[in-house]
Amino acid sequence: MAEIEGAGDIARKRVNRRDMLKVIGATAAVGLAGLGGHRFVDVRAEMTENTHPAAAALRGAVTPEARSRSAHARSYSPVEKPNILFILGDNHNARTMGCVGHPFIQTLGMDRLAAEGVLFENAFNTTSLCSPSRASILTGAYARNHGVLNNHTPWTGEMSTFLEYISQAGYETAFIGKWHMPGKGLPEMPFLDLFVSYTYREGQGAYFNCPMIVNGREMPSRKEYITEEVTDYAIEFIQANQAQPVESRKPFCVYLSHRASHPPYQAPKDMAGMYKRADVSEVLPDQVDPWWYGKAKGNIFQGVMLGSYYGQYRRYCETISAMDRDIVRLLEQIDRMSLAENTLVIYMSDNGMQWGTHDCHGIREPYEDSILLPFIVRAPWLIPDPGSRRDQMALNIDIAPTLLDIAGVPLPQDMDGISLASNLKDGAASGRDAFLLEFWRYFPENTPSYLGVRTDRYKYIEFERGREPWLFDLKNDSNEMTNLYDTPEGERLVPEIRNLMASLSQPAET
Repeated sequence: MAEIEGAGDIARKRVNRRDMLKVIGATAAVGLAGLGGHRFVDVRAEMTENTHPAAAALRGAVTPEARSRSAHARSYSPVEKPNILFILGDNHNARTMGCVGHPFIQTLGMDRLAAEGVLFENAFNTTSLCSPSRASILTGAYARNHGVLNNHTPWTGEMSTFLEYISQAGYETAFIGKWHMPGKGLPEMPFLDLFVSYTYREGQGAYFNCPMIVNGREMPSRKEYITEEVTDYAIEFIQANQAQPVESRKPFCVYLSHRASHPPYQAPKDMAGMYKRADVSEVLPDQVDPWWYGKAKGNIFQGVMLGSYYGQYRRYCETISAMDRDIVRLLEQIDRMSLAENTLVIYMSDNGMQWGTHDCHGIREPYEDSILLPFIVRAPWLIPDPGSRRDQMALNIDIAPTLLDIAGVPLPQDMDGISLASNLKDGAASGRDAFLLEFWRYFPENTPSYLGVRTDRYKYIEFERGREPWLFDLKNDSNEMTNLYDTPEGERLVPEIRNLMASLSQPAET
């Protein structure tokens, strides 16, 4: 039973939140400078074997720039506090990137980050739903502890976000893009130097002409397409930071939260239809019907209700490529400012996405396609082996402690996550053994509440009602097709797994 032993014994470096805020100082506000213009990468070319952006990654190639940074990293030390750029996608299936072998999607920016950094192949959320996952990323806590249990449970602000801690530690901070947590409007976050978001359409926003709220002021959209708009704000913030005198300049931390790839899927006009000839049948499961799949069989609220299923998937990929194009634009801006060597860049999504696996469409069921996240980190001074993969488990709740750790900020005691800095430095470093999976049902969705645990090998889920528990051996059954719960093997495994689940469910130490 080595697979599930010791999972609750996770050391946490914690200090009292109130004491920490006394120790670390406050930050000053920063203005914005204008952005004159930008250049787009042309991703509309016909897809051929020679032009496919994943080709180099699939051959195991690493860019010359990455090799140069790897050699330089042995002697390079960043300034005391590196810059931070955290980029968040929405419902992005972890297998839908060129750098992991998707047959047609173009993701030049993500591929570059993977070639110049590390890609975590076992990254997960702990609650597969938008609002709880976003709150977990910001607080480093399980939903049971930060209180945003579902998309209808308000954000209370009782737990601090890592942005508050990092602001108090001397960073200029910006939250830009999709907030999407329930509550009356946007929350008060006076520690932010820039807060750009939207409440339009219950916080979901719109791909086109979405009105923004900038530091409390409602403003019309400046760009037609929302991905370009929020990226402009991020670039302007970084430019304003770098325009300050060196002696008074602070490091920056930008949290850039995209709407892509949330339905209804809409790409910018110059990218719409770029995958209309793509063969979707080789990507989606065999049982998926091109037209009617997802419109019934329990998927009535999660399913695609208009148009062909294949067409929806193609448009889904277009929104991801559109977001990726602006990731490229950000990386190029960082290059032009000579900031790459001392800027931590992370790409992650709030959830995965099921496109027909297990006859499900959506994000709520605790199958691997829902909980598995794309997670890429570039930190040239910290990562000695750019272009490599990590197989240690990494979670959305690990983002906050990782960023604070790398920034030199003590970890608060109410975080359930752990820092992944040691895994970035050393691909052989040990990782966590297990984590909780939790979900609270809400109307009108039909997925029941559940609590479970995932270890390196097993996944166990107990549902509130209507279903018998799940027990999958992921080592021998990676597609989760055989439930071992009501079997002799299940009877042997379940007691210890339940004990592990109870241990992980205990409140964080105070």
